[in-house]
Amino acid sequence: MASLVVLKTREGEGSGGARLLPIRIGSVEATSITMGVNRPRGGRPMTHDLLCATISALGAKTASARVMAVQGTTFFAQLELVCATGERTFVDARPSDAIAVAVREDVPIYADDSVLETASMPDFRGVEREEERRELSEFHDFVESLSPEDFNVAHGEKDGE
Repeated sequence: MASLVVLKTREGEGSGGARLLPIRIGSVEATSITMGVNRPRGGRPMTHDLLCATISALGAKTASARVMAVQGTTFFAQLELVCATGERTFVDARPSDAIAVAVREDVPIYADDSVLETASMPDFRGVEREEERRELSEFHDFVESLSPEDFNVAHGEKDGE
């Protein structure tokens, strides 16, 4: 059974320009991401918890997760690690694994511009909000342009009678 993780860009949020990047993942992978977000207490560490602990034990830290490419419906990602020496290294990963680590480590998730151009779609909620703002602005301008003469019709009379 497949699940869907949807990443939302931050750029252009105020102007309705945010974009959504849907990535199909397996249900087990979706559960792992959810567990990273919800952080249940106790229990044994899961695979992504083990990976985070291993990175830390080696003196490195996770700096980001990056969705680097898409071919057809297959996405490719990397984890950006910073070693104790400050050296950056990139480790290839499935997007679901990179996201699962990123939510556990509370690091940013980036998508390459080429991925966004190829596979993203507009956030229609943002587009709708922008359209509502525009319509309200036009209505406000209309109301502001009204004058008392525009209402100079006696009760019961129709304009032009």
